[in-house]
Amino acid sequence: MLEDQPKVFIPETIQGVSYDIAGQIGLIWEVVKAPLIVPLLKLGVYICLAMSLMLFMERLYMGIVIILVKLFWKKPEKRYKYEAFQDDVEMGSSNFPVVLVQIPMFNEREVYKVSIGAACGLSWPSDRLVIQVLDDSTDPVVKQMVELECQRWASKGINIIYQIRETRGGYKAGALKEGLKRSYVKHCEYVAIFDADFRPEPDYLRRAIPFLALNPEIALIQARWRFVNANECLLTRMQEMSLDYHFTVEQEVGSATHAFFGFNGTAGVWRIAAINEAGGWKDRTTVEDMDLAVRSSLRGWKFLYLGDLQVKSELPSTFKAFRFQQHRWSCGPANLFRKMVMEIVRNKKVKFWKKVYVIYSFFFVRKIIAHMVTFIFYCVVLPLTILVPEVHVPIWGAVYIPSIITILNSVGTPRSIHLLFYWILFENVMSLHRTKATFIAGDAKNKTNTKLFKRPRFKIADRLNTLELGFGVFLFICGCYDFMHGKNNYFVYLFLQTITFLIAGFGYVGTIIPSS
Repeated sequence: MLEDQPKVFIPETIQGVSYDIAGQIGLIWEVVKAPLIVPLLKLGVYICLAMSLMLFMERLYMGIVIILVKLFWKKPEKRYKYEAFQDDVEMGSSNFPVVLVQIPMFNEREVYKVSIGAACGLSWPSDRLVIQVLDDSTDPVVKQMVELECQRWASKGINIIYQIRETRGGYKAGALKEGLKRSYVKHCEYVAIFDADFRPEPDYLRRAIPFLALNPEIALIQARWRFVNANECLLTRMQEMSLDYHFTVEQEVGSATHAFFGFNGTAGVWRIAAINEAGGWKDRTTVEDMDLAVRSSLRGWKFLYLGDLQVKSELPSTFKAFRFQQHRWSCGPANLFRKMVMEIVRNKKVKFWKKVYVIYSFFFVRKIIAHMVTFIFYCVVLPLTILVPEVHVPIWGAVYIPSIITILNSVGTPRSIHLLFYWILFENVMSLHRTKATFIAGDAKNKTNTKLFKRPRFKIADRLNTLELGFGVFLFICGCYDFMHGKNNYFVYLFLQTITFLIAGFGYVGTIIPSS
């Protein structure tokens, strides 16, 4: 009966073609793996472990210093001369210095009234206060709205000036620089800068200016940001956790140990003489604020961070806006470091240990290593070691060190400790863009002043982020392979990281509401 069954003949060119292709790929993989892939991956592991140790030591150092600062350091009012300005009926306002307030704007339809109102509400003698609204808006309707709002406050006796430019050259740096060129500014000693979404409390100047007036070596007073929309969604909670650590630890440590930190670009008061001595505002990078701070510090000026002086602000609530912001914040420091590292080394006015702090700690570890090791190690090298079992990652490097770093990072926002694990996964996703921005930092003009707080659009094409989706697929493949063949149980982390990449890839990070 078997002989009666019809026989099916498959051409030899088709039969086994899939086996041949798979076999050839497997053969090529075995040929190149031992002499090429394994050594390169081992080198990658060693480099990543070294970077992890550098970041770990940096976080540990700052953790120890911040504890000492909180326990034993004197308050700013005790470390520096400080005496609040008193209203004097006989002298009037003559004992108050003239202060300039600059509010740079760009199509700020939703927040312009609040920011202008907050500046006009500052408790400072009106004849000693000048408010500049530097409007670079391209929308004529918004420009008219902002101008009318300035006229409304001017009619109430507020010295407010609406200023526009013919071109937007230099973007924010160009607007601030142009504002300082006005003839009436020569009577001003200090300049307070507030971005359009920042709302200082009425006593802001009365608490900050005395430090500058009584301590001629201080160039900058930086206040802390306080986020009014932190509970809006999971995206804003993740940002709050990262930025709270920056202000609670990084800024505080820099101020206490070396009187240096990066100016945050807003919510700060500068001595105008220090800005001029440093060469003024420059638009050579996307971080003109940090650029000015480094140049001022190299000329011997000191900075003071006041953690209890807080200014309300808003966080980007859409993933697209947040990605753009993080690209600028990551690309700019790396580019500035490339431009200024030798200038810092050759500087004669700055002490050796301050140079070490600025070059190694402030720039190299925090602005470059921190971004690169997070992405390259945990999203590339570690998953690849699953596919190449000949390469081993020690458990102290894969688990213990990152766990300690994460715990140290959590001190800034204790209320969000229950979101810590998801924050790790989210930071790994964002490290993709930060690393990408760091590598392309040579493009100094890569900036646009796009509005950060746009209402979300719900078109699928606008939501899709191909980079995140691609890495989500890659990590899912590695996780499946580890589940079937691996011995380290990394698949648990890989599947959770895959989900986070896919959530970001489909643009739904900003729509998730966290538990309080």
